Amino acid sequence: MIHSFRRLPMISFGVAATMFAFAGAAGAQDEKPAEAPANAVVATINGTPVTETDLQVAISDLEQQFAQLPVDQRRAAALSAIIEIRLMAAQAEDAGLAETEEFKSRMAMLRDRALHSAYIEKTIADSVSDEAIRARYDEEIKALPATEEIRARHIIVATEEEAKAIIAELDAGGDFEAIAKEKSQDGAAAQGGDLGYFTKGRMVPEFEAAAFAMETGAYSKEPVQTQFGWHVLKVEDKRNAEPPAFEQVAPQFRSILLREAYFEAVSDLREDAEVEIADEVLKNALQAVEAEAEAEGDDEETPAAE
Repeated sequence: MIHSFRRLPMISFGVAATMFAFAGAAGAQDEKPAEAPANAVVATINGTPVTETDLQVAISDLEQQFAQLPVDQRRAAALSAIIEIRLMAAQAEDAGLAETEEFKSRMAMLRDRALHSAYIEKTIADSVSDEAIRARYDEEIKALPATEEIRARHIIVATEEEAKAIIAELDAGGDFEAIAKEKSQDGAAAQGGDLGYFTKGRMVPEFEAAAFAMETGAYSKEPVQTQFGWHVLKVEDKRNAEPPAFEQVAPQFRSILLREAYFEAVSDLREDAEVEIADEVLKNALQAVEAEAEAEGDDEETPAAE
C-alpha cells in the first residue's frame, strides 16, 4: 500500500544533509523507540528499505533544523527528508550527475568529513572522561590566586551637593539603607542600594578604587563621581571570592579538554604526514592562520578564572 504524506514544516534538507555533527549523535538516540532494533525496516522507497538506523542518522545530521520541531515529530520529519533526498538522488543518478568530477570530489569530501566526525566521537571524545574533567577543574582551582571581593551599597544622585547632604545625614546617624530607598536614583534603590558582591574589574574605575580602599562598615566621607552621577558608598563585607562550582563549569572544561585532545591528535598526525603545498602564497596564508589560531588558544582563560 502506498501512503501519502502531508507536507511537514519546510526544512532545508538538501543543504543540511551534508552536515555532520558528532555531538548530535548521542542526543538522537533518545528519540529511537525502545522496541525498534537498528536494522528494523520502517519504510520502503521504490522497493529500497529505510531502516531505523537511517532515521537516526538523518535526525543526527539534521539536528539543527529539527531543533524547532517537537521531539515526537522528528522521526516523521526525518523520514520525510529521506524520501525527498532519495527520490531526487535517484533522478540525479539517472541524469548522470554522479559521474561528474565535481560530484566525485564532493562525495570524497563528504566521506572524509563523516569519517573525521566518527573518529572524533569514537576516539577523541571517549578519551575525555568525567574523572579527567574533575581533575582538570581541581588543578585550575588550586592554582587560582585568592581574589578579594566586597559587598557594597551605594546611593547615587545627580549633583555633588545632593551627595554631600546625604553624607551629612549619615554623619547625623541616618540609616544608609533607608536613605538609599528614599533618594537613590537607580535600580538598586529598592534593595537599599545593595550591589551584592563584586571583584575588581566589575565596576567603573572611580567607583571601584573608592570601594576597595574603604574598611568594612565604613561609608564614604566624600562623594565619588562617575559617568553615572555622584555616589555615596558603604562597604558591607569583604571576603575571598569563592571559585565557580564544578557543576557550573564542567561543560566548559569538557570543551577545553576535547579541543586539547583534538589538536594533540592533529599535531601527532601532521608530524607523521608528508604535506607539500606548491602554492607559496597559499602556504604563507595557511601558516599565518594557524599561528593566529594557536595564539588565540594560548590566550584563552579557563572557566575557573572567569
